[in-house]
Amino acid sequence: MKRVVVAAALASLATAPLWVGGTYYVNIASQILIAAIFALGINVLVGYAGLVTLGHAGLFGIAAYAGARLMNHGHGHVVVAAGALAVTLVGAAVFAALALRGEGLGFVMITVALGQIVWGVAYRWISITNGDNGISVSGRPSPLGLSLASPANFYWATFVVFLAAVASMAIFVASPFGASVRGTRDQPRRMNALGYHVWMIRFLAFLFSGFWSGVAGLLYIYYNQFVGPQVVALTASAEALLMVISGGAATLLGPIAGAMLVVIVKNVASAYIERWNFVLGAIFVAIVVFMPEGLVPGTVRRWRGAMAALRPRAAPAAPAPGGGGR
Repeated sequence: MKRVVVAAALASLATAPLWVGGTYYVNIASQILIAAIFALGINVLVGYAGLVTLGHAGLFGIAAYAGARLMNHGHGHVVVAAGALAVTLVGAAVFAALALRGEGLGFVMITVALGQIVWGVAYRWISITNGDNGISVSGRPSPLGLSLASPANFYWATFVVFLAAVASMAIFVASPFGASVRGTRDQPRRMNALGYHVWMIRFLAFLFSGFWSGVAGLLYIYYNQFVGPQVVALTASAEALLMVISGGAATLLGPIAGAMLVVIVKNVASAYIERWNFVLGAIFVAIVVFMPEGLVPGTVRRWRGAMAALRPRAAPAAPAPGGGGR
């Protein structure tokens, strides 16, 4: 059943431009995939490493700003992608080296501070970021001669990157490194006693998380062809964190479901509901109350409970003839 559901979901995503209808909804589907890649990156830390971050929008924005600057300097798209991701990895290394000095709430506060530093640079360093006017770019890449100017083609290119992100996350979860990351989440002292370098494991997990956050930021600048300080604001980090928590941390499908929920409410429901923020908040509260583990694992749990309730119970065995009576 699980394989059938996953195959049906992938088929629906692969053919989305053919059945969603209208350019607007194709663009919404592209936004969902970009947000899902970003949420998957954050899930590496939040779900598997147990490190709650509120500064990853800074890494997302670093990739977007770096890509925009490189494009405006006339570099090719290969150089743009490589350069933006390299700068993002350097930023992730700096973030990790500073944030991993704290644990628990200290880690959260350091990531908040680092994200706010990036926001301040984006807002005030006008010669680099153009301040609150942002940076505009023109043109999208044409991999293998396929122009990504149309919404459908851009969606399919984003879908390929999304599949690569999901595959890398599945390999990460099943790998010994993924097991060691979960070990540092559950029993850091025991892992240290067994000879594992807990700090280095978390550092590498931070780089892996930052890489996919950078990929999402690069896709964002190609999609919007504009980047401004609002991309690296604290609200952007909080929104991405809510995607992970609402969908289900430490799962592959949870961040994707959370990204779909947030993007649809933010871009589709807001056209019909003036107080869409209230609706989104009410949905989050309902998830926390009725499915505290997240939307995806909570739905699976309730489905199994319903199937178990519908399954016929075995009748009690009848006593053997002549046995038990006096």
